Amino acid sequence: MDHESWLFRDGTDRERMVDMDRRLQSVRRAAFGVLALALLACGPWLGWWTIAPLGLAAVLFRLADGRIERARRPEYAIFGAWAASQVIIAASVALTGGPRAATLAWFAIPIVTLSARFSMRGIAIGVGITVVLLVAVTFAVDADAVLHNPPLVIAPMAAVIAVAILSTALMRSDREHRSEAVIDGLTGMLNRKALAPRANELAQQSRVSGEPIGVIIGDLDHFKRINDTRGHVSGDGVLQDVAYVLRKELRAFDLIYRLGGEEFLVMLPGADLERTAIVAETLREAVAAEPLGGENVTMSFGISASRRGETFDYDVAFQVADRALYDAKRNGRNRVCGPEAADLLPV
Repeated sequence: MDHESWLFRDGTDRERMVDMDRRLQSVRRAAFGVLALALLACGPWLGWWTIAPLGLAAVLFRLADGRIERARRPEYAIFGAWAASQVIIAASVALTGGPRAATLAWFAIPIVTLSARFSMRGIAIGVGITVVLLVAVTFAVDADAVLHNPPLVIAPMAAVIAVAILSTALMRSDREHRSEAVIDGLTGMLNRKALAPRANELAQQSRVSGEPIGVIIGDLDHFKRINDTRGHVSGDGVLQDVAYVLRKELRAFDLIYRLGGEEFLVMLPGADLERTAIVAETLREAVAAEPLGGENVTMSFGISASRRGETFDYDVAFQVADRALYDAKRNGRNRVCGPEAADLLPV
């Protein structure tokens, strides 16, 4: 499958996870702030040292956020930071009273973010890790207290499982409704409705960071001929296989969209024109390498990129790439063309 891992079936799930993790970053910082204030308020009773584990958890998530932009499978970094946060909570519980610790209920907090980002497999593994940590730390600190008063463990364990069930149901409903609006039903790719918000986000990011943004527009060559001679079922098969090949050649945070028909668009954060040309050529070669949907197909690509230090303007970038795609079609197809209407990477 498309970069399958034990947490995700394919790249579409990974794209959704990365998108959700971006949305959670500011919320997570606010949650850490609330917990920090609570620990400061409880300092005279619990000790001021309890701030240290919270700070460590914040650092771990910060490191995971940095790896997302470079990792081919960013889910490992995100899940690792999540699991580490539960271990830190377990250590805090152990040092503040075990089964009688007021912080025992905090095991349920990360469960909400687990449901927001991962598949059912990831949720089940995360809940399992949490339950094992909860039971282990309470028995290790004061087994007699647990054996004489089992509700000390049963109640927080039930809270963890209940939060997982409720948050998973809510997230699944939200995901289904959002998917109906922004996911292309045939290819599983994002569609035009999802494009505008992401383009605005990239414009804001480039304004702050000064990093360039690359844009690639790709179009299948002679696709109408396939539909006319082989039928629309065959055409749909070609589009599905092409979508799979394109997606697997991209990084997790390079989002790809089906604009409609046989036309696709890719946005590449941090890519200048040279890097964008290399990626487009990789996509072109991957599509042409073997039959897709039972047909030998090729694609033409037009590219553009904002300059380092300037704010990304999606409308301008799209127009430039679209004109370059026209040049690629006019100059023989199955090639990559850039803003100067010349092949940057000849076949």
